[in-house]
Amino acid sequence: MKWLITGGNGQLGRCLQDRLQVRSGDEFRALDADTLDITDEAAVAAELASYQPDVLINAAAYTAVDKAESDEAVAARVNADASGILAAACEKAGIWLAHVSTDYVFDGSASIAYREEDPVSPCSVYGATKLDGEKLVTAGTSRHLIVRTAWVFSEYGNNFVKTMLRLGRERDKLSVVADQFGCPTYAGDIADCLIRLVLMARDGKAEAGIYHFAGDLAVNWWSFTREIHAMAVSKGLMSKAPALEAIPGSAYPTPAKRPAFSVLDCSKLNALGIAPSDWRSGLNHVLNTVSE
Repeated sequence: MKWLITGGNGQLGRCLQDRLQVRSGDEFRALDADTLDITDEAAVAAELASYQPDVLINAAAYTAVDKAESDEAVAARVNADASGILAAACEKAGIWLAHVSTDYVFDGSASIAYREEDPVSPCSVYGATKLDGEKLVTAGTSRHLIVRTAWVFSEYGNNFVKTMLRLGRERDKLSVVADQFGCPTYAGDIADCLIRLVLMARDGKAEAGIYHFAGDLAVNWWSFTREIHAMAVSKGLMSKAPALEAIPGSAYPTPAKRPAFSVLDCSKLNALGIAPSDWRSGLNHVLNTVSE
């Protein structure tokens, strides 16, 4: 198998590279914005013609949720238009496209976990542009695997886990939002999921469509932070955990509105033998990496 990865330097892109490096007989090429402009139709076509991959995993995205509110054109170009360009190129090349999307396509008004077929209604520019990307991928190629995920963290780049670890070391008290619920997801588990799903689709064991993959336990940001700090203290990464004040999202206003409840139902993938992310195990791995 030849794998082509866009967004290769992001959290998920780096984890995909780690996994693919140990797959005997496979090869991959990981590209970022400096090596491939995915908004350039000609450049994308030339890359596929040159490398001739068996599958393209699109892990590239505009993920600055708050900045997107004032930078809508760029967010739409990367999250939506580029997704359509990649889909059309994959359709022409006759290869699968695995595309990563987000829980933010939902408005957060539900009280039970969202299934793939539930109505979508994003409440932010980021969510809206990612939803537009899903639509363009679905329309652009019959060989599409769209995986929605949530609250991504890893040993790479900047993410919530690293931020809370840093703040926990610096401060005696932190205020953390406690009325937004979701599923933390380790990027390494997303990478494993994508690889397995692609191979199953290649072998006719998984159909094209939308899938949900996220953490196995829903929490709010406050309880996630408490878990981060408790595990960090147990590993000697912090001398003690700071006091955590639970606050409503309204007390921490941001340019973009976040869904209050964006828990994803992962039973569709689970039925294929792909279990949800054990995010506590992922957190343990990330904190072990930080301590090395």
